[in-house]
Amino acid sequence: MQSNRSSILATFAPSHLCIESTRRRFLVDAGLGFGALAVGAMLQRDGVLRAAESAAGSHVSPLPARAKSVIWIFLIGGMSQVESFDPKPELNKYADKTIEESPYKATLESPYLKKNLREVIEGLHKVHPKIFPMQVGYRKFGQSGLEMSEWWSRTGELCADDLCLVRSMWTTDNNHGAQIQFHTGRHSLEGPYPTIGSWVHYGLGSLNDNLPQFVVLGTPLADCCGGVQGHGANYLGPKHNGIQLVVDPKNPLPFAAPDQGTYQEEQAGEFALLGRLNRLSAADYPDDPALAARIKSYELAYQMQAAVPDVVNFAAESAETQKLYGLENAATKTFGGQCLAARRMVERGVRFIQLFHGSNGGAGAWDAHGDLKNGHSKLCAQVDQPIAALIHDLKRRGLLSETLVVIGTEFGRTPGAQGSNGRDHHPYGFSIAVAGGGIQGGIAHGATDELGFHAVENRHYVTDLHATLLHQLGLDPRQLEIPGRKRLEIDFGMPIREIMA
Repeated sequence: MQSNRSSILATFAPSHLCIESTRRRFLVDAGLGFGALAVGAMLQRDGVLRAAESAAGSHVSPLPARAKSVIWIFLIGGMSQVESFDPKPELNKYADKTIEESPYKATLESPYLKKNLREVIEGLHKVHPKIFPMQVGYRKFGQSGLEMSEWWSRTGELCADDLCLVRSMWTTDNNHGAQIQFHTGRHSLEGPYPTIGSWVHYGLGSLNDNLPQFVVLGTPLADCCGGVQGHGANYLGPKHNGIQLVVDPKNPLPFAAPDQGTYQEEQAGEFALLGRLNRLSAADYPDDPALAARIKSYELAYQMQAAVPDVVNFAAESAETQKLYGLENAATKTFGGQCLAARRMVERGVRFIQLFHGSNGGAGAWDAHGDLKNGHSKLCAQVDQPIAALIHDLKRRGLLSETLVVIGTEFGRTPGAQGSNGRDHHPYGFSIAVAGGGIQGGIAHGATDELGFHAVENRHYVTDLHATLLHQLGLDPRQLEIPGRKRLEIDFGMPIREIMA
C-alpha cells in the first residue's frame, strides 16, 4: 500500500487527467469497488439524483407513509399453504379419495386451471387427483383465534394477533421461475425486471449514512430461478441492487474489507489522501453535484467497514434476546442470527432487508415433492422461533408499527399427493403473512376453496402485495416508471386496502 501512495504523490501534478488516472488506480488497489454502489444512495438522499430523475419525467412524489422499512422473508421452493397458514380439515376427511370422488369435483372444472397458467414446460406439473391429508395438526392462536398449523406454534403463540394472513395469493408460473415472479411480478419467460426491493430503493432513498439501504441475507435464489436477479434492479441500474451481507463480524461484507495486514491508521491515511485529492477536483468544479456526491460515497464506503461488522456483532445483545432468537440452538442459530441482524439493521435505518431461507433441491428445500412431513417439520423448526422472535422483538422496541414484515414463498403445494407422501408445485392458491407497518393484526384475508386448491375469495396476484408495501411506505406504484420502460397494468398491482389498519 505504501508503494501505491508513493506513486500517487509522485504523479501528482496540475494535469487533472493525471490526477484522475492515479485516483482510479488507487481505488482499485484499496478495494473500494463497493463505493460505486453507494453513489446512488447518497445522490438520492441529497436530492441530486431525484432532480435528475425529475427532469427525465420520473420524479417520485411520496404519499403519507405508515412504514419506513421492510423485512422481506422468502422461503425458497414453495411452502405448503395447508400445513402452514391455511389449514384444510376436509383434506383429512376425504384423504385417499380422488378429488372427483369427493364433494369438490367441481374444483377440476374451474377456469383458473388454464386461465392464469403459463407453463414453461407444458404438462410437467399436472393435477394430482388423490387427496393427501394434512401432515400436521392445527389450532387457533391468540385472542383473534387465527388458525395456523402446529409447525408454526411459536409464531402463533407470540404473534398471532399481530399477523395478517393473506390466504388468496396466486401466480402464473408453476415452475421455480415463480421465485423471480414473486419478486418482480413478471413471468420468467419475460426475462428479469426490477425487484420490489430495488423499487423501494429507487423510490425512497436512504435513512442512514453508514449502511446499504437494500441488504440481502441468506443464500439467494439459484441460477436456475433468477439468481442475483432475485434482488436485482435490472434497468433501474446497479446502484439499486441489493447488497449481500453475511452474519459474520469478521467478514460481513465480501470484497469490501481492507487487505489483510492493513492497519486502521494506514487505511485512514489513505482515505484522507483520497479526500484531499477529491477536494482539489471539487474546487475546480464547485457546481458539480455528482462529484460532491461521489466524494460522500467514498466516505460512506469507509464508514461501512466499521458499521457493517458492528450490525452483525451480537455481543451487546442480552442473553435473553439471544435466547429469544434461538442463537444457542443448532437448528435455529443461522436463521435466528439473520433475523436478529435484520432487527438491528432496521434500528440503524436500513430500508429493505431481503432474507432468504431454503434452497432449490436437497435437504434444505421447501420444495416438498416427497417426504413432506419430515422436510417441512425440520424447515419450520428452523424459522418458526426466529420469525416469532423478530416480530415480538420489533414490537416490544416500538419498531413494528413502522416496519413491514413479510413471510412469502413462490407458490403453494397441491392438495393431491405426489407419489406417496409429497405435494407438487401449486400456483392456483397459496398463503403469505404480513405484520406491522400499518397492517391489521389478527386477521385472515381472502380464502381458498375447501381443499386449498383455488384462491376463490379476494384473489391477489403477487404485485398486489408489492403495491400494498409501496402504499404503506408512501409510494404510488404508478409513479415508479422510467421513460422508455413501459410497465404493464399487472406490474402495478392494487393495494390490498382491506388489510390496512
